Amino acid sequence: MRPRTWVLLLAALFALMQLATVEGRDTPDSKNYVSYALSLTGADEREVAAATIDHYCAGRAAMAHRAQLVDVVRFHAPDPAPRVLEECREQEWRQVEARLAAGDTGGRTVPFMPERFMRIFEVRPGYPLVLAPFVALLGVTWGVWTAGVLITCTGGVLAYLVLRTLAAPVPLALTGMALYLVLPCGTTAMRPMTEGLMLALTLAALWGCALVLGGTRPRAGLALVGGALFALFTVKHSQALFLGACLAAAGVAVAVRRRWRGTPAGRGPVALAAVGCAGVLGTVLVSRLLDYPSVSESVQDLLTDHFARPDRERPWAEFFQLQGNFWMEWARRQLWEPLFLAALAAGALGARRRPAFGVFLAAAACTGILNQAGHPDINIWGDRLITLAWLLPVLGVPLLLEPVLRRAVVPAQGAPVEPVG
Repeated sequence: MRPRTWVLLLAALFALMQLATVEGRDTPDSKNYVSYALSLTGADEREVAAATIDHYCAGRAAMAHRAQLVDVVRFHAPDPAPRVLEECREQEWRQVEARLAAGDTGGRTVPFMPERFMRIFEVRPGYPLVLAPFVALLGVTWGVWTAGVLITCTGGVLAYLVLRTLAAPVPLALTGMALYLVLPCGTTAMRPMTEGLMLALTLAALWGCALVLGGTRPRAGLALVGGALFALFTVKHSQALFLGACLAAAGVAVAVRRRWRGTPAGRGPVALAAVGCAGVLGTVLVSRLLDYPSVSESVQDLLTDHFARPDRERPWAEFFQLQGNFWMEWARRQLWEPLFLAALAAGALGARRRPAFGVFLAAAACTGILNQAGHPDINIWGDRLITLAWLLPVLGVPLLLEPVLRRAVVPAQGAPVEPVG
């Protein structure tokens, strides 16, 4: 079969697998994104609140039902889903009604939490804009599910395109796509959160880097990187800042390394560093111009349990103390189950087979570390904040397997070919 057919088959297989869990993927923050998307469809505030609460509570009820079926003590007890659904609705409506009665009716999101906390989501229109047409056409449940499948499969296709641009053989490019779908990237991208778009846009930026470094389509590559940074700003502006800074550092590192070895730095790394710097500068200036929540506000949000407690007097001292505690516990857990560390090591070894691009890949993966460092909460749902670091094994492991594949096939079959359009 043609490579495109294999790509479509992988995407279709992934979509079929996701039918096993249509409801119950939400996190508490998902309510904010879903309500934002519904508000963009033109529904009034109470309609948006009702649809969002019904969707969220149906997911909670579905999770309770599945958990009860395998509870070794209560598996024969009555189904808890109706009770959980009713209690969830009552609790959510009580909070929303109180805030609506207090006049908290501004913005696109339903006031599930204090206004300071909701402001964080008001400045992230990117994901709700993508989600809005799906929930308008298919309803909340199937709209959210369909959007998740398409966003996740787009990330997998981008992983395939990056590897093909690096002249990886088709089987290895398909391996990269499969890794993206089965590793935590795919699981996290399916949640109704921003991470799916963040992963896809980071892969789009890496595709642009591959095009620039390969010298095939440098202008298109630079435009792709710049467009990905701009889109990331609308999805989560802190991620645009991290990615821009890391790409700029990678471009400088590659240029300096080449000059140190006595070879020309080349226009590609310098141009990518310039685009990264422009992304950082643009993110800082526009976020200040639009009065986006500051870093200090984010720290207060973390330390006050989403502003449920008074602001901390010495937030930065407490934040850095928490950082030390967090990373010690994180390291202990990783050494106990070292799959993530082993995957990172394998990805790094594979990235060395494309030295210049490998630096940019490692830089993009570092944004996951930075994202997690900005939220040192060990209880974040499914380690989703650090998921971007999984891009290193997604793209690096197929490159690590390249010598094995080339020894296993005849030279004509294993030779690099032009990327599939």
